[in-house]
Amino acid sequence: MVNFMLVKVKAFPNSNKEGWTKKEAFFEIKVKEPPIKGMANKAIIRVLASIFQMPIDKIRLVQGFRSRNKTFEI
Repeated sequence: MVNFMLVKVKAFPNSNKEGWTKKEAFFEIKVKEPPIKGMANKAIIRVLASIFQMPIDKIRLVQGFRSRNKTFEI
């Protein structure tokens, strides 16, 4: 049996400061990386891995590859 959850994220690439906040239904994640060639998406995955204390390879972007609003499978 495989258990996973979907996490909604509102992304803020090119931010001056990195960090995250938990809103009611989603996370707001700020990263310094630009939204070029998936750099910001990879940075957001690193942040999610630290939040949930799990390996990076267990987190997968499933929706919103080029959007500010993203869904990750954890």
